Amino acid sequence: PSGRKHFIFYNPPIVNKPLNIRRSATLEVRNIAGEFLKNKIQTIVFARSRVRVEIILTYLQELVKNQLQNKSIQGYRGGYLPKQRREIERGLREGSIYGVVSTNALELGVDIGQLQVCVMTGYPGTVASAWQQAGRAGRRHGEAVIVMIASSSPLDQYMIQHPDYFFSRNPETARINPDNLVILVDHLKCASYELPFKQGETFDGVEIEDVLEFLQEERVIHFSGDKWYWMNDSFPAHNISLRSASQENVVIIDQSDVANVKVIGEMDRFSAMTLLHDEAIYLHQGIQYQVEYLDWDEKKAYVREVDVDYFTDANLAVNLKVLEADKERMERTYSIGYGDVMVSAMATIFKKIKFETHENIGSGPISLPEEELHTNAVWLSFEKEQFNESEQRLEQALISVANALQSIAPLMVMCDPSDLHVVPQIKAVHNEQPTIFLYDRYPGGIGLSDKVYEQMNDVLNQTNQLIVNCSCESGCPSCIGMEAQGEYAKSDALVLLQQLQSR
Repeated sequence: PSGRKHFIFYNPPIVNKPLNIRRSATLEVRNIAGEFLKNKIQTIVFARSRVRVEIILTYLQELVKNQLQNKSIQGYRGGYLPKQRREIERGLREGSIYGVVSTNALELGVDIGQLQVCVMTGYPGTVASAWQQAGRAGRRHGEAVIVMIASSSPLDQYMIQHPDYFFSRNPETARINPDNLVILVDHLKCASYELPFKQGETFDGVEIEDVLEFLQEERVIHFSGDKWYWMNDSFPAHNISLRSASQENVVIIDQSDVANVKVIGEMDRFSAMTLLHDEAIYLHQGIQYQVEYLDWDEKKAYVREVDVDYFTDANLAVNLKVLEADKERMERTYSIGYGDVMVSAMATIFKKIKFETHENIGSGPISLPEEELHTNAVWLSFEKEQFNESEQRLEQALISVANALQSIAPLMVMCDPSDLHVVPQIKAVHNEQPTIFLYDRYPGGIGLSDKVYEQMNDVLNQTNQLIVNCSCESGCPSCIGMEAQGEYAKSDALVLLQQLQSR
């Protein structure tokens, strides 16, 4: 059984009309969730990232510290240790915790009792996620209120202005690429734990002898007679993430108390580049820690408790090159390709951002090696001569179109926005033409960019509509993002899109 749910879609007021910038969704969440918590109404707040979870948690704990105990509002996200997560779940069920701020880690699979309010910081990215998060409030017969607070991002603004899309749309299809080598190897480990593989046997028609021999060299399985047997003492499924194909984690070690050095959490390598670099402020349960030293080779981050009024945000420089084109076709005004790419990411600098005002109060360099990701991508290229303006304006137009595509493409292929990333290049290495790449953010790819390849004309049409329908004058966060600057940014983006769509 489930009770009645009241949905409130809330768009924060505009604070800068020419730029169409709205009041911060994070600060609005603090005010709205704070009202419920002050009245001791059990509330769950969802945020899109780990950093956002910790910032909102800090704000809420500060807001209600005179009325509620600090421990009655907790954070919950990937990277917390299992023991700590179980304690938070128990506190929610028993009612000793009134509020929890979470990433999608609490979306499903955990019984946390009957909460009355769910507040979402922005559209979660998929219809399925939004319903899962909404379902956390009002279990059984209890009524519940669900508040979705939009940010200035194009996807959030699209959702808040088209609620029928949200309520009439079926949840997304789950996509997986079974031929992805990373996924296949993990499946074979789990399968051999259940039953030994016979020589000559296939895995649903896939020849697997090479992979089994590789696992034998790694001393995970053992060949005896005509069969491969699991020979490791661990249970393979425990080491396989349902959310990512990446398997290497950085352990976070608190050395505030020399007599009691302890592990407080963990993080995947790709995230650690921007969140656990030297001098980063790592937020954990509303407590601030400064990263003293990140030992990249040993995958350990040493942190110490500090009390500062800022958090850090890092820039990631992404480079991309095509390894092999599997499919290519010529449209009238552009060429489109799909295939294997190598993405190189490097954390470059970090900024210190003040709590409350969110102003930049300093920066510093990051010295970490480059990380590589082998995945699939779709790319769209065109002749430079199609756009008659200067190279600088062409670059701005490319960035503007890429930012809008970043919002529309996930909507069209029905995936989470963080699953697809966009990279614009004024001169791509493989063809020396202006090119926009969209790549799957998972090792080996999971088939999302392939779907964009099939639907590129529709994607471009919807991207054009998004920018045309935006009420700003020359570009804003709700259409072309904030990286593209200048009075022509919006009009140039539309000129470029219309060129690409001309038949």
